[in-house]
Amino acid sequence: MHRPDVSLGSVMCVRAIFLLLTLVLTGEGWSAELGGSSPLRYLDLNELDSILPRDATVLTRPASIEEFLTELDGEPPDWSAVYGHGHHDPGHDERLFALNRERDAKREGKQALLKQVVFTWTGVVSRYDPVIDGFPIALGPKFIKTTWGMVRFKPEETPGNLSIATDASQQGFLEGLLEQHHPVEIDVVMTGKLIPEESIVYDFSHDEEGLGLIMPFVRVEQVDCVLFRP
Repeated sequence: MHRPDVSLGSVMCVRAIFLLLTLVLTGEGWSAELGGSSPLRYLDLNELDSILPRDATVLTRPASIEEFLTELDGEPPDWSAVYGHGHHDPGHDERLFALNRERDAKREGKQALLKQVVFTWTGVVSRYDPVIDGFPIALGPKFIKTTWGMVRFKPEETPGNLSIATDASQQGFLEGLLEQHHPVEIDVVMTGKLIPEESIVYDFSHDEEGLGLIMPFVRVEQVDCVLFRP
């Protein structure tokens, strides 16, 4: 398996959080099935591979993402040539469409499309909900700056109704943090394969003029809620 190279510096502001969670959280549990209830796994960075399928490729740092993109598409696009004079350039959309069509064709049949890949989104923990007997998780994507452009992984289906299942001790502790307005963030680790017919989409950022945006589309097969030790 590829050595995990995550740089996931989430989450809680107070170091005591991690000391207490060491006592109350375990690594045992199950992976959420595209949503629903899941345990909160408490891991060291180098323990991530213990919950992943064999030979999974972890894509959380710029270097590993760039290596994977090179394997699939060879080299970054000439973003400035594609962008031209911007969104109002008459040829802008046509050039972008041509870029995607050309790269889709060249990518077809490559072995890298068959790899299981791992990426992360940020999960924000909300207050305990007795109806679901857990803590709801609000999901948000991560944007990773690379030499290819900005990368944002997109699941084919975003895990729905994701929540953390806890025991009484964990529940009381997390409720206390939230009542004190301490932000509680976790990493939602998603594992799956690129969608063959729509594996990677090239576009431009809507927030920064001319910034290339690369969106790998992943059919997610496994979801894990993880809190990494500092």
